[in-house]
Formats: sequence, structure tokens, C-alpha cells
Amino acid sequence: MPRRRTPRPDWVLTRRIELGHRIATLRRERGLSQDDLAAGAGLERRSIQRYEHGQRDPQASDLFLIANALNCHVTELFR
Repeated sequence: MPRRRTPRPDWVLTRRIELGHRIATLRRERGLSQDDLAAGAGLERRSIQRYEHGQRDPQASDLFLIANALNCHVTELFR
């Protein structure tokens, strides 16, 4: 996949990190490990790790799967 020509603005990176923290918080509140969340969402544990640490942008479909595994609406991930 080709690399971006221009770097993302800082606010985008900040929002990605905030999203990752929110996923981690909701996961912990429900008493789930990263392995549990990955299994429930049908994703790899490494993907969950990358999302929670703000290293990758999750695809929309992954966000729906994560929200379903956390038993919440996808909009709750962005609060």
C-alpha cells in the first residue's frame, strides 16, 4: 500500500489515541482481556493492541465488531 504524501494532522493522531483509550477502558470495565475482546470480535489480538495504543486506524467494520463484542453501540466508542 502506498504511503501518504502528507502526514496526518496532530489532531487526527490525538483522536486515534483517544479512541484506543476508550476501547481499552470499555474492555476493562467489562472484565475482558485483549484476547477475550479479539475472540469476541473475530479479530486478532495484535489488532486490538494496535487500536488501543493508537498505532492503527481501525476500519469501520472492525469498530462495529468491537462494539458488538463490548455489547455497546458503536457511537459509545467515540464518547
